[in-house]
Amino acid sequence: MKTAIIFYSEHHGNTRKLLDAIAEKNDVTLIDVTKVQKADLSGYDRIGLASGIYYGGYAKQVLAFAQECLPEGKNVFLIYTQGAKKGDFLKTIRQVVEAKKCTLIGSYWCQGFDTFGPFKLVGGIAKDHPTAEEISAAVKFYEELPQQ
Repeated sequence: MKTAIIFYSEHHGNTRKLLDAIAEKNDVTLIDVTKVQKADLSGYDRIGLASGIYYGGYAKQVLAFAQECLPEGKNVFLIYTQGAKKGDFLKTIRQVVEAKKCTLIGSYWCQGFDTFGPFKLVGGIAKDHPTAEEISAAVKFYEELPQQ
């Protein structure tokens, strides 16, 4: 099962911590959209889209990459980190996945350290996240994804 994970993880590297743990134990190709703006993903069986939550949604770089490069009909999963404990921030990325006629096979999220905007004034929120348990749960999530 050939898998690529397209990601953006800049401010505190929260999402990257999850992906590094997944890649350490599994054969996946990590594609950082700050370094690669276009790629042929047609040879991958599953494609992950991973991001911190910025301004209430996935990073615009991941959205743009997926709009341009995500092949139709692929199995797609989502991984994301966010400072807030609650909220559905997936509307835009789901729209991209649906427009490409892809099947969403799962999603995983956990909190991530956040110092955006007013949170910076109080030293940030979700300070010790992602935790070791959250990182392990991300690996477990990935390993339990459907294999087709």
